[in-house]
Amino acid sequence: MSDIDGRAVASDIRAAVAADAARLREEGIVPTLAVVVPTDDEGTAWYVRSIRKAAEKEGIDCRVEHLKDPGKDEITAKLQELSADPSVHGIICQTPLPEGVTLSEVGWHISPYKDVDGANSESLGRLAAGLRTFAPATAAAVLELLKREDLVLEGAKAVVVGRSTVVGKPAALLLLNESATVTVCHSRTKDLAAVCREADILVAAVGRAGMINADFVKPGATVIDVGTNPTEDGGLVGDVDYDAVAPVAARLTPVPRGVGPVTTALLLRHTVVAAELTKTHG
Repeated sequence: MSDIDGRAVASDIRAAVAADAARLREEGIVPTLAVVVPTDDEGTAWYVRSIRKAAEKEGIDCRVEHLKDPGKDEITAKLQELSADPSVHGIICQTPLPEGVTLSEVGWHISPYKDVDGANSESLGRLAAGLRTFAPATAAAVLELLKREDLVLEGAKAVVVGRSTVVGKPAALLLLNESATVTVCHSRTKDLAAVCREADILVAAVGRAGMINADFVKPGATVIDVGTNPTEDGGLVGDVDYDAVAPVAARLTPVPRGVGPVTTALLLRHTVVAAELTKTHG
């Protein structure tokens, strides 16, 4: 079994992003990412700091918009304001959101041209139709890692465990667009382990620590672990029981150092692409 090194993939992406950002700056375009933060959650704060640090290192301006105790109207007003601001090219609305507010509700107010993390339902619809759009960065990271392994996706049997609009559904759509044969599983799937054992490619995005064990994995399969479950000692573990699955799988992403770094790198790539698009759509 070999680990899929997300850090190495992310490093390659970020190097290309830095070059593209420098070229755009020479043309008078300063790639700018706005991050709307409607929560005091410490985990979110840490993640936002990491995005800001990564963005500025690669030549992307990062504006963090903290909203104190916002309601739905305040969040949507800020997203509308940023969508109308020509100096902003990418917009992210961080979660968790206040009680009673959903990302699907407020995501509508992010311009699809600036929706670098696929929060607008229009982006998901365009993805389903096979049209150009920004997929949610975590789902896009799944496909990026698979492609970097030079796997033949066409005709491969892929199983995605999880059906969220942030990871599961868009990851399945991205795989379908590559002509993989895709099964999406969820909490009501009968004999889940047996379904997963059919997969050449298994994507775990269920949000339950260590749920995927060796019984779920076909020998020689590629396993992408999207899970980021906090532990009592402050660490992170995935949805896959790494020690149990490693002897069975041919390839496996570790947690951390797997999907996470690539997700951040793709948010930066999407922002640079969005900045490039301003030359055609204004």
